[in-house]
Amino acid sequence: MTVLDTRTLNRATLARQLLLDRADLPVRDAVAHLCGLQAQEPQEPFVGLWSRLRAFDAAALSDLLTGRRLVRTILMRRTVHLLTAEDALAWRARHDAMLRQRMLGTYRRELDSVDLDELAAAGRAVMADGQPRSMGEIGRVLAELWPAPGPRVLGEMVVAALVPMVQLPPRGLWRTKAGVRNALLSSWLGREIDPPAANGSDPVGEALVRRYLAAYGPAASADLRAWCGLAGLPAAVAAVRPELVSFRDERGRELLDLPDAPRPDPGTPAPVRFLPAFDNAILGYQDRGRIIDDAHRGLSVAGARVVLVDGRVSATWTVEDGTVAVTPLGRLSGADRDEVAEQGRALAAFLSDGESHRVRIGDG
Repeated sequence: MTVLDTRTLNRATLARQLLLDRADLPVRDAVAHLCGLQAQEPQEPFVGLWSRLRAFDAAALSDLLTGRRLVRTILMRRTVHLLTAEDALAWRARHDAMLRQRMLGTYRRELDSVDLDELAAAGRAVMADGQPRSMGEIGRVLAELWPAPGPRVLGEMVVAALVPMVQLPPRGLWRTKAGVRNALLSSWLGREIDPPAANGSDPVGEALVRRYLAAYGPAASADLRAWCGLAGLPAAVAAVRPELVSFRDERGRELLDLPDAPRPDPGTPAPVRFLPAFDNAILGYQDRGRIIDDAHRGLSVAGARVVLVDGRVSATWTVEDGTVAVTPLGRLSGADRDEVAEQGRALAAFLSDGESHRVRIGDG
């Protein structure tokens, strides 16, 4: 079985994640290809798409949210993701058990005496009038029926696990600060979520395997689980395995992939790219060594914005008074610093509508 070294996996990841060459794709198509973007920080997907699309227009993303073509909803890994409406409806039921289990892992004791099906029904009844509500507002109404757990636990359980919800605009619009107001996903999109397959098959799981590999492969089953949070995918992997090709990484793990997906030559140059906080190009794997050194792995879960140099996490970045401030994690060559500065100026211009092109790079 062919062994794919770390650099080969890196270039494959960059190609699938639209980070090797910026793509000429409409915003909605890019979000679909990427299987959504993690989006608990509402402005971060704008930077993620700016780094991936050749002519990204921030207003186009806002329009897709207000036009109900894209939604912000809690799904993979029980985190907020920006997804196409179609994927949110198709994938939500498949994630239901995982969302419940993860919430119970936090609040099992508080909810020990609560019938979760009754709580879900009560949550839907609260939202049936179509009025958007915060998690706290939902919890306070439900606490009248179940006072012991308290509003926070009840509201979070309903919104994050029991009842499919969407975070309404203006939350998530370009340069807009707004609190979270929730509505029923079915009401916002005009139809119920897709039900699980009645015959015990798992077409959604199989689709997730194919879609994940298209955007993240080659990858191990453990990487797939780390991305979506679903433990029950072995049957789906087994069902699509005849369609796939297999490799091994340098640790000996089996990697699966779509046969015709891009696996560029490891010598392919990789341009500097600025990634937002919690970007799935890093978080979408159990073994993140293809893109970030173990010594810096903590950055990927701490919300640090990072810079890829030669395809690897090599710096962090912030914005201070219109200036993109870059902090290298090690020494950068003169040519690398020049490319970081060039991309940093372009990012500063994007974030400021051309009012600033300032970038500052610290010492490595």
